[in-house]
Amino acid sequence: MTPYEIILAILLLLLSIAIIVAVLLQEGNQKNMGVVTGGADTFLSKNKARSVDAFLSRWTKVIAIGFFVLVLVANAVMYFVK
Repeated sequence: MTPYEIILAILLLLLSIAIIVAVLLQEGNQKNMGVVTGGADTFLSKNKARSVDAFLSRWTKVIAIGFFVLVLVANAVMYFVK
């Protein structure tokens, strides 16, 4: 393996872990689960959840696009650089 391939493989691994973490941190869209778990839905908690969910959703998209582009670059490097 060339040094370029090793660097790209490490970056792909880091981006894939980042995507997994971002997806797992997102909250599901299940309604009325706060009553079952004992949590109270207040105005502040609803707004906080929306902002955190929006933040995670945005970064999931950014990381996924970066992962896709990096896969294309890695394939180009493996094909053209020998």
